[in-house]
Amino acid sequence: MTSRRHRERLIVKFGWKVLKLAAVAAVLLVSPARAATDIMWWHAMSGQLGKQVDKLAAAFNASQSDFRIVPAYKGSYTETVTAAIFAFRSRSQPAIVQVNEIATATMMAARGAIYPVFELMRDQSEAFAPSAYLPAVAGYYADIDGNLLSFPFNASTPILYYNKDMFRSAGLDPDVAPKTWPEVGTAAKRLRSAGAPCGVTTSWPSWINVENYSAFHNLPLATRANGFGGLDAQLVFNNPQVVRHIARLAEWQGTKIFDYSGRGQAAEPRFQKGECGIFIGSSGTRADIKANSNFEIGYGMMPYDPDVQGAPQNSIIGGATLWVLRDRPAAEYAGVAKFFAYLSRPEVQAAWHQNTGYLPITRAAFDLTRAQGFYDRNPGASISIEEVTLKPPTDNSKGIRLGSFVLVRDAIDDELEQVFAGKRSAQAAMDNAVERGNRLLRQFERANPDR
Repeated sequence: MTSRRHRERLIVKFGWKVLKLAAVAAVLLVSPARAATDIMWWHAMSGQLGKQVDKLAAAFNASQSDFRIVPAYKGSYTETVTAAIFAFRSRSQPAIVQVNEIATATMMAARGAIYPVFELMRDQSEAFAPSAYLPAVAGYYADIDGNLLSFPFNASTPILYYNKDMFRSAGLDPDVAPKTWPEVGTAAKRLRSAGAPCGVTTSWPSWINVENYSAFHNLPLATRANGFGGLDAQLVFNNPQVVRHIARLAEWQGTKIFDYSGRGQAAEPRFQKGECGIFIGSSGTRADIKANSNFEIGYGMMPYDPDVQGAPQNSIIGGATLWVLRDRPAAEYAGVAKFFAYLSRPEVQAAWHQNTGYLPITRAAFDLTRAQGFYDRNPGASISIEEVTLKPPTDNSKGIRLGSFVLVRDAIDDELEQVFAGKRSAQAAMDNAVERGNRLLRQFERANPDR
């Protein structure tokens, strides 16, 4: 055993080395490698789409070590943007929030709260070329000078899905999707006669049966290029063509040729369970439908009325975009810019498009997907792109930019439900929806006099 005096001599002799090692150890313990900057991303994607969002974030986080995207599901689109608004008031807002397309005008009015994406990318010296994005997508989120205000993320459009097994049972050709509304009616009647609980149903009633019906038939939803030309736009969708379409659905409702399933995505599970043989819904639900259906699925374009001159025109997009909120630490904005640059990569966009059914937001992603043979292996996967690019968009078919349109859509859905319940005529309901909607537009216009 070493004596006490010998130990003391060793400490004197080697003490400086011991102290140096101790100091190094202390530095390592107190000053670890610099932690990544966390960036909160609030979104409205659940189910299979939520899993894809998590994969995107994880892949970006693994690609570098300076930033960490932290996605958080906050409920529906309305719930997500509402949560962000309340959080902003308490200075606990996320850096990124996903907002649905019809809230674009509302977000544009919140000038002090948003950090326009084109400014963010410029300030952070990240490459960003609006011309790289599909015009049908980028135009929806750009200002009058073509500057992108938010980052296009999940862009969708309505397409037709059908149950090929049910088509076979009803004596219908499983390889031919109905193209027109009269053809949809004929097929739906056959499905009902063969025992289907319902022939056709749709999700998002206003988006599909009023907004996209109008665009696909080159009919104005509102004046002033559907609001792109100014806040003084007036709703005008109570025209004979839209009224006839809604009246037809109401007539079919009586025998379940058409069966109203509710707002939002309430109709989708009915198709997945084999209750309805035809379903018109978002192209972005393809991943969920494929994952939760045990039958062969067919795909087609949104139907049109062949006696309406110019139809079909082109459909308009839905889905959502990513807005950047102000008053976050500067380090977070550097990470947001790098994340958006990452999302713009062709291989990243192509994978997102292929795994979800959402549109590829860039030309390069579309070209890569085609070159990879994805459309050849997955018939129908290109329908959404073909539909939004069917013809050059007109003032009636390039999109909608109307203030408080979330509330306007609620008013339209209210009136549609009255029609489908047999309580109101299609004409009276559309007249009411226009009147109620215009009141909301005027309120928004008064609240934003400088826009």
